[in-house]
Amino acid sequence: MAASAVSAKSIVTTNGSQERSDESLPSLFSRLGDDVMQLFDTKMSLLKVEVKEDVDAFLRASVGIAVAAMVALLGFALASIAGALGISILLANTNLSQAGRYGLGFVIVGAVYLLVGTIVALIMKGRLAKQSLVPNRTVDEFRKDKEWLKKEL
Repeated sequence: MAASAVSAKSIVTTNGSQERSDESLPSLFSRLGDDVMQLFDTKMSLLKVEVKEDVDAFLRASVGIAVAAMVALLGFALASIAGALGISILLANTNLSQAGRYGLGFVIVGAVYLLVGTIVALIMKGRLAKQSLVPNRTVDEFRKDKEWLKKEL
């Protein structure tokens, strides 16, 4: 058969009707191209949805963290002042002036919070480094499609 005469056989469905009549090779390639584009569009839509879900989750968590941080900051400030004043009372029997005792109390409280804050920041940095920002489902789908295309072509 000549290349121009190559055609697909008619496909008969279970109810006996013909789904496609004879199709030429260019028509088949055109349909294949359309199907590949539709597959690509579907995969891109999946990627968009997955990224949007991840961004929404991060935004919700960020808002919660911001609110919690504001409340914690207020508590932190009040506790810090109370701690510094408490330490200055404990230093009442020293030769320091009242201002010196207050200053030393605030320095001690500040150093403790600096140490605790550094430890917490390092722990959170480690947790964030473990967080994957790769859209795993989409990558898996693209990998499956690549394998399928290799087998089909």
